Amino acid sequence: MTNTLSDLLERAAGRTVPVVCGITDDQLAGPTPCAEYDVRALVDHLFQVVVNFQRLAAKEDSDFGDGARFAGHGDWRTEFAAQTRALAEAWAVPGADEGETGAMSMPAALVGRMALGDLVVHAWDLARATGQEYAPDPGTVTEVRAAFGELAPTARTMGVFGTERELPAGDTPPSDFDRLLALTGRDPRWTRPAPERPAAGG
Repeated sequence: MTNTLSDLLERAAGRTVPVVCGITDDQLAGPTPCAEYDVRALVDHLFQVVVNFQRLAAKEDSDFGDGARFAGHGDWRTEFAAQTRALAEAWAVPGADEGETGAMSMPAALVGRMALGDLVVHAWDLARATGQEYAPDPGTVTEVRAAFGELAPTARTMGVFGTERELPAGDTPPSDFDRLLALTGRDPRWTRPAPERPAAGG
């Protein structure tokens, strides 16, 4: 199996899209492991990533500040699936992962792996937030860990990553994916808060 960036994006999308499509409208206001995002806002963010990184593959300007509301409007699940396919296709164009792209003139191959990382990590965020199963493709985890290890110092300075979490020692060593989550400041043991029970007699 090849490990071109486009292949990796396609494999990651194959596991992310079912999670997004499995989100029900009544879950959109729920919390996620990203404290600043509820489910709706995180889906909106991930959709922005998928669209804007198509532009970055073409060496075009991106715009992550449009604040578009996506989740809960129209056939948003089908649209997300279509745009993730377009993302993999955009990075399959010859030369997409060569040279530099984006406002910070970063290596295009690294920028493409940022999109890969968002598909992998945010799929876990959304799965945990909505009670779904999610197991990332091991090859994509390896690629994302390498890219995020390079990006982590800058990402923490910019507030994109939290402080790296210390994983608990135990009989079973942490998985590569647990280490990736911890690198971004996430707690791999995060679970949805239990719903509050109404007060007696209320």
